[in-house]
Amino acid sequence: MKASDKPIVVEQRFDTTPEVVWLAITDVGRMRQWFFDNIPAFEPEAGFETRFRVESEGRSFMHVWKVTDVRPLKRIVWDWSYAEYDGDAFVSFELTDHGDATVLKVTSTTRRDFPDDIPEFTSESCLAGWRYFIQQRLKAYLDEN
Repeated sequence: MKASDKPIVVEQRFDTTPEVVWLAITDVGRMRQWFFDNIPAFEPEAGFETRFRVESEGRSFMHVWKVTDVRPLKRIVWDWSYAEYDGDAFVSFELTDHGDATVLKVTSTTRRDFPDDIPEFTSESCLAGWRYFIQQRLKAYLDEN
């Protein structure tokens, strides 16, 4: 991903309340069930930081997250980088209450270019990853709970 790329945007409608969606995206126990199962800790508080490793295709990615903005039941934003690689992005999760449902909009915006030679850092891979996590994993988790 390049800073000049358009942000990646993925939206999903859930037939539940903003409170339920908020807990799914901010409570570490719930996040481990649909997002990354090895997130060591997470707090929806500005300034909170966490790190965890993900292995993919023989490569190691030490995820570094730092929460930068929190508006409970509405929006949470965190910086997302990797200890081993150049590049930095921020991801926002925005909830919209539609009465009988909640729409979650996830936007990933690159601030500083990620390496071109790592397949996981392409726009296509990023979009596919967010679709998988939000439209498949999170949807299945919320449908079951």
